[in-house]
Amino acid sequence: MTPKISELIAQLLPVAQLAGEAIMDVYRGGIQVTEKTDGSPVTLADQRAEKIILQGLQNFASDIVVISEENADSHTIEAPSQFFLVDPLDGTKEFIKADGKGAFTVNIALIEQGAPVAGIIYAPALNELYWGIVGHSAFLNGNQITTRAPQSSSMVALASSSHRDEQTNRWIADNDISETTSIGSSLKFCLIARGEADIYPRFGPTMEWDTAAGHAILSASGGRVEHPDGQVFGYGKPNYRNGAFIAKGFL
Repeated sequence: MTPKISELIAQLLPVAQLAGEAIMDVYRGGIQVTEKTDGSPVTLADQRAEKIILQGLQNFASDIVVISEENADSHTIEAPSQFFLVDPLDGTKEFIKADGKGAFTVNIALIEQGAPVAGIIYAPALNELYWGIVGHSAFLNGNQITTRAPQSSSMVALASSSHRDEQTNRWIADNDISETTSIGSSLKFCLIARGEADIYPRFGPTMEWDTAAGHAILSASGGRVEHPDGQVFGYGKPNYRNGAFIAKGFL
């Protein structure tokens, strides 16, 4: 394991938790929603968590570029060989619903040469802290997690709670998958990484900060993320916009 990466992740875990605490303070106090220029929702929780994470990254890794959802200026930066991808509140729609499911997360990922090498996901409402270093291990609250061997006759597919589309439905039907579970945010990657589901097809639009941390954790636990044609799913794409992908708990 690269000492620098393992040490950096150890330093950033409390930062993710602190951001999660700020999110929960807003969650408990009443959620006020505004719209960004693209029409997507944003809350005070997004903004407070962003500030905490950016300060933490400045403290521990000031030499690494940060691409963050809430910093629109960073979206025009040409991807360097090493950079962070940050989503301070992934699953904003689930956060706004306040439905008790807690399907919103803090996402921090480190990218090197277009590939995720480490990731942190914190679900503050669930008190679930995931992290992983690719090529080594993934953890939930300090306990190692791994994917499960799929059973072709009983595979469980995951779908977005807010963004499930007809193309996803067709893919699930075409692959003879009868059991599906819907959940928001990057927790879909985490459920596969901990062996509670098998596959997550996504054809609708996502951004790299939505997927990178989950991609890293899933890879570290024994799974993978790829394009539907099996090609490598990389990072640093124009405007940091993703195409379709399949995340799965098996190679």
